[in-house]
Amino acid sequence: MGLNRREFIQVMGIAAAGGMLLDAKGALAAPSAAKLYDVPRFGNVHLLHFTDCHAQLKPIYFREPNVNLGIGDAIGRMPHLVGEKLLKQVGLKPNTPEAYAFSYLNFEKAAQTYGKVGGFAHLSTLVKRMKAGRPGALLLDGGDTWQGSATALWTNGQDMVDACLELGVDVMTAHWEMTLGDKRVKEIVEKDFKGKVDFVAQNIKTTDFGDPVFPPYVLKEMNGVQIAIIGQAFPYTPIANPRYLVPEWSFGIQEENMQAMVDEARSKGAKVVVVLSHNGMDVDLKMASRVRGIDAIMGGHTHDGIPAPVIVSNPGGKTLVTNAGSNSKFLGVLDFDVRGGKVQGYKYRLLPVFSNFLPADKNMDALITKIRAPYESKLNEKLAMTEGTLYRRGNFNGTFDQLIVDALMDVKGADIAFSPGFRWGTSLLPDSPILMEHLMDQTATTYSYTTLSDMSGETIKTILEDVADNLFNPDPYYQQGGDMVRVGGMSYTIAPKEKMGARIQDMRLDGKLIDASKTYKVAGWAPVAEGASGEPVWDVVAQWLRTNKTVTPRKLNTPRIIGMDGNPGIAS
Repeated sequence: MGLNRREFIQVMGIAAAGGMLLDAKGALAAPSAAKLYDVPRFGNVHLLHFTDCHAQLKPIYFREPNVNLGIGDAIGRMPHLVGEKLLKQVGLKPNTPEAYAFSYLNFEKAAQTYGKVGGFAHLSTLVKRMKAGRPGALLLDGGDTWQGSATALWTNGQDMVDACLELGVDVMTAHWEMTLGDKRVKEIVEKDFKGKVDFVAQNIKTTDFGDPVFPPYVLKEMNGVQIAIIGQAFPYTPIANPRYLVPEWSFGIQEENMQAMVDEARSKGAKVVVVLSHNGMDVDLKMASRVRGIDAIMGGHTHDGIPAPVIVSNPGGKTLVTNAGSNSKFLGVLDFDVRGGKVQGYKYRLLPVFSNFLPADKNMDALITKIRAPYESKLNEKLAMTEGTLYRRGNFNGTFDQLIVDALMDVKGADIAFSPGFRWGTSLLPDSPILMEHLMDQTATTYSYTTLSDMSGETIKTILEDVADNLFNPDPYYQQGGDMVRVGGMSYTIAPKEKMGARIQDMRLDGKLIDASKTYKVAGWAPVAEGASGEPVWDVVAQWLRTNKTVTPRKLNTPRIIGMDGNPGIAS
C-alpha cells in the first residue's frame, strides 16, 4: 500500500523540521513507513483489533515499560520481556520506528525523531486502509475505551461512543466502561450501539439469578465463512473498581461457561472462534491452555504491545494469543485462511500508529475538533513546566506517579502517599508544558477522590502485600493486572517470588523502620469503597503544579527488588 507522493513529502518535511538531515542515515526511518503499512491481504477472514485506548482521541507520547516482571512460568516469555531482550525475541532492530513503538529504549530521542503515536483520526486512516483490501473485515474494540481523558469524564463517555461509531467498531467488550455505572453502560448499548455495535461479554451475569446481562457472543458471516466473536470482560471489575457502580452484576473468569460458549458457537456452524478479551495477557495464556476450540484470543487490559502472537497448545489444538497495547497506539491485523471448514493458516501484524506517517482522516478529525471545542480552554491551561520526562508505565513507579505522590504529601501534609498502579496515562518529553489535559490523562476517573487517613504500620504492610499478590501471584487466574501501588515518602524491599505475607520487607520512613503498632498519616486517591469523598486529585495536584511552576526531574521512589536477578522483565 505505502505512502503516496504527498504523504511522503509531508513525512520528509516533518523529519527536516525536527532537525533530521535528509542525507543522514536517520532519515531512512521515515520512508520505512511505506513498508510498515503495506500488509497484503491473506485468506478470507479478517479481524482488526485495538484495545485500551483510554479515551485518547489525539496523538500522544507513550513510553513503554522498562520493568515488567514475570513470575513462575511467565519468566522469560511474552509479555514479560523489556528493552533489548524484547527486540531480540521478536527480531526487531534497535533505533528503528518499530523499536520506538514496542520498547522504552532511547525514548526521548526516538520520540523527537518519529513523533507522537495514536490519535483516532490517524487510527481511522489506518483502519480504512486495512479494510479497503479486506472485504468484510470486522473492527474489534477490546474495551477501556470510554475512560481515561478529561473529555470522556466530562461527557460521561459520549465523546468516545461517537468516535467509535465514526471509526466503525463492529464488536466490543469492556472493563473501565463499567465505572460510568451500570445504567449509563446499558443506555449506550441499548441506544447508541443498537443495530451498529455488538457489545458482548460471556462473563457478566446478574447477581440474583445468573442471567446474562449482555449477549455472550455474536455470529458473523464473512466471505462465506461463519465466525464467532465471544466477549470476555475484565473478570475482577467489582474488586479493582467500585462495586457500587455495578451492584447487580457479577463478573469472574468463568472458564467453564467460556468452554460452553465455544462449543455452542461451533454447534451453530462457526468455523472460526475468536475471543475478544479483557483478561490481561497472562490470564489469556492460561485460558488458552485450558479451553478447547478457540482459534485466537485477541486480548487487552495489561497494555502489552506484542508484535507476534504466542501460540498455546491445548487438548483441542492450538490457540493464538495476542495483545494490542494501549492509547490507540496500535492496530492488530489478523487474517485467517479458512478452507474446507478449517483454519489452514494465518498471518498477524501489530501495526504501530505513527501520527506523522499516517494522514488524519478528515471526518474523524472534524468530529474530534467538535467534541473538544467546548473544553479547549480548560484542557489547555498551562499548570507548570517539566524539566524531565514524565511517564507512568513500569511495575513499581513512574515519574508522573512520583509527581502525584509528591504533590499529595506536600498539599495534604502526609507522611506517606499512595497512588494506584494504573497503566493508563500518557507521557511528556523534557521541557514541555504540563497542561490540565495531561494531568487529567493520569487521573480522570469517576471516583478520583483524595483521602487522608491514619494508618497503622501493620495496615500499610497489609495493603502493600495485597497489591503485590495481585501482581505477582504465580497463578495468573489470581492476578488482577495493573502495577504495584506507587509509594511516596516510605522505602521498602519487595521479594516477588515469596508467598503473600512475606513479599514486603524492611519498610522505612526517614530511615527508621515502620512500627506495626504506630499510626502514620497516609494520603491517597481513587478509593473503591462506597461513601468515599474528598477533593478531586486533579485539583490537589493542579494546585501543587501552579505553586511550583517548574517540575524538576523526579527521583523515583522504587523498592529494592530481591530474588529477581537475571529476570528479562527488568532493564539491566
